[in-house]
Formats: sequence, C-alpha cells, structure tokens
Amino acid sequence: MGRELPRLVETLTAAGGEPEVLTTERPGHAVDLARDAARRGAETVVAVGGDGTVNEVVNGLVTDDRPIGTAALGVVAAGSGADFARTFGYPPHTGESLLGIVGNTIPLDVGRLTCATPAGPVTRYFINVAEAGMGAATVRAAERLPRRLGKSRYLVAFWPTLAGFRPCEVTVTADDDRYTGRAHNVIIANARYFGGGMHISPHSDPADGVADLQVNVGPKRQAFTLIPRIYRGRHLPDRRIVQMSGRTGSIDAEIPLPVEADGEMAGTTPLRFEILPGLLRLRTG
Repeated sequence: MGRELPRLVETLTAAGGEPEVLTTERPGHAVDLARDAARRGAETVVAVGGDGTVNEVVNGLVTDDRPIGTAALGVVAAGSGADFARTFGYPPHTGESLLGIVGNTIPLDVGRLTCATPAGPVTRYFINVAEAGMGAATVRAAERLPRRLGKSRYLVAFWPTLAGFRPCEVTVTADDDRYTGRAHNVIIANARYFGGGMHISPHSDPADGVADLQVNVGPKRQAFTLIPRIYRGRHLPDRRIVQMSGRTGSIDAEIPLPVEADGEMAGTTPLRFEILPGLLRLRTG
C-alpha cells in the first residue's frame, strides 16, 4: 500500500476531503491512533490494511460498549487477508477508489468477547469472525510464517495444525440454544469470510443484531472434503456442523482452547460473547 497511499490521498483530496494520514509503528498502535482521532472529532476513521488493522481501529473506536465520538468506520482492503471487506464487495485497493471511505453509512454490529489469559480475563471487540479451537490454533501457527506468503499463510498452517489437534468436550450456548459434546472448532460469525477468502458464513448479516455460530462436531478428516466447499460457501447445512444464532453466548471446554478474533489471537476459553447491535456506522461508498 506504500506506493498507492499517495494516490489515495490525492483522489480523496480531489473529491473534497481533507485526509490526515496516521502511520502505525507497532502492534496495537492503530488502537491508540483511532481513539485519538475519534476524540478529536474525526468524521471518518479509515483502516487501511487487513483484518488485523481493521480490528485494532474498531477497538480504538469503542470503549465500555459505547462508540467514542461520532466517527464512522472506513475500510480500505490493503492487507493480506482483508476478509471483512469481502462481505461488502470492496475491491483490492488501487489508490483510485473511494469505495468504503466516503458516502453513505450503514449500521454495523460489533461483537464483544471476553476470554481468559495468563494475566486474567480480557475483553476484545470484533466485527468479522471469532473462533475457538482448531481454527484459532491455525491462526496462531500462521502468525509464525513469513508474511510474504500472503493470504495463503492460513492454508499452509492449517494442515500441520489439523494433524496435531485433539477434539474435546465443549458446551456452546447461543441465547436459548445449547450444544454439549465433542467438537474441534466453534465459529462466531458476524460477517461472511475469513481465512483468506473462505466463505464461512454465507448468510451472516453484520447488521442483524445476532451472531451465527458453527460447531464442528464431525471427525477432523472432514476438513479434506469441507474446505473446498467452504471456499464456495456451499458447506451448509451439514450434519457434522451444529448451527446456532444468538445475541449472547458462551464457549466452555474441558481444556483451554485457543481463541482468535478477526485473525488476532485473544486468549483461551472460557469465552463469553455479546453482539452490540448497530454500535458503529460503516462507510459503504
């Protein structure tokens, strides 16, 4: 995005905007930058990058389940994954499109999850997909791979993670629904894509006030047949996947399962989540 950023600024300025470019210098820096911009009265805070950058900006725009200021969220798909942007059809950025930066806004649900860490419980906000189990273990493994692999990092990390991961007893709730039994992964979807283009939750609507859950209860070898269907969004319904939906819920397991949110490691189970309807506004162009 380094070469395209000046073109983006030029395009936005020509359209009458007055952009201020803020560059991250460390992990978590986008949280601080977004929070400061919102407190200074920014009209729109644009996340230029992948899902991790978007997640940090969201966590900067929200505190104590309330938005900071009145800033709308803008998204420029410039990272290796950029899965959240796929739900809204944002193109890979060329520096000349203002889609997702200016124009109309729509309400955007924000998920809040609380999970365990060695230092105690932590709370994190997410807008795309959170999960506990084998998928989160894959994200953890992918973090160790070279970034030059791009969106294929997740798939490269998946197969060795699959070989070593062991299913366990879990209890998953979503509003009044409950599942208790063995599982190897639980997905909490607010939007539709994750893992570098997997169409994991084809019917999710980030403005409907609920999350869509998928509990993978079948044998791990189901991945060999499911993954090609997941990329096409044709894996549901399936008897090996328990589906639920709800505004609040939880994941408990007999052993601590890793948890990720929007592609960033968050902690381990036990996990509690709540969807905060329409908490932010999203620019749609």
